[in-house]
Amino acid sequence: MVSVQIEALMTEDQVSFLSQLAISAGEEILKIYAEPFEVESKIDGSPVTKADAAAEKIILAGLAERFADIPVVAEESVEAGNLPDVRDRYFLVDPLDGTKEFLKKNGEFTVNIALIEAGKPVFGVVSAPALGEIYWGGHLEMDGTQRDAAFKGRIEAGRVTGIEPVSVRTPPAEGLSVLASRSHMSGETAAFIGRFKVAEQLSVGSSLKLCWVAAGAADLYPRLAPTMQWDIAAGDAVVRAAGGAVVLAETGDDFVYRVPDNATKDDLRNPHFLAVSSKALLQGLAPAA
Repeated sequence: MVSVQIEALMTEDQVSFLSQLAISAGEEILKIYAEPFEVESKIDGSPVTKADAAAEKIILAGLAERFADIPVVAEESVEAGNLPDVRDRYFLVDPLDGTKEFLKKNGEFTVNIALIEAGKPVFGVVSAPALGEIYWGGHLEMDGTQRDAAFKGRIEAGRVTGIEPVSVRTPPAEGLSVLASRSHMSGETAAFIGRFKVAEQLSVGSSLKLCWVAAGAADLYPRLAPTMQWDIAAGDAVVRAAGGAVVLAETGDDFVYRVPDNATKDDLRNPHFLAVSSKALLQGLAPAA
């Protein structure tokens, strides 16, 4: 297949290809999910299973076939010491975000593929194979027009069905719906949440938290604990395309993705960030400590 170059604008054909690639990786994950499997530990102590490697293999093969000119920064490859030199355009891949949710068998894990352009996530697809859900969004060319848009669909028999647009919501007067990590809640995060008028606090695993903000199911997701760029890039793209924002907790500035020259895994660790339906939620709020 001829390599296709992307210029910060995703065609319907490219969106379909990347969505199907995420679905195919999810199908491989579900095969392993259904059977007994071994769990290993990375150098940092985080868990990993053969599902991570199997899903990443499928994604890397697909990206190499269709987008051979665009480098890929993928979690398990980086863990193995393979971090390519990149410029302004590259893919960020997390083949299985929410490994702890995978181990708990609660279904709240995701496959994530994002395209970064000049520090911004211009497209992302997030599939939740065990839940049969898929989200995507970015700068799209649709029906002859160009626009930022985000969508949600169902995964049925390996295909996307029930597609509907999603967008962030206006926070209700009675208070915010705030998302907190099911597996990584910290005291600092709890204190930050306490600075808002909160109607309900929700918990869900993996990058689904970002997708819930994008789809209007929540208003705020503060992450004041360690994450990596590949954990959030695809979900970030969906949030931005849906009208929301992902900003630095310390300054309120837009989150920027960078892979410096001669980078190591540590260079891809994220600062604390907030995903919000609107930056207006943060007006008058002192910066997070």
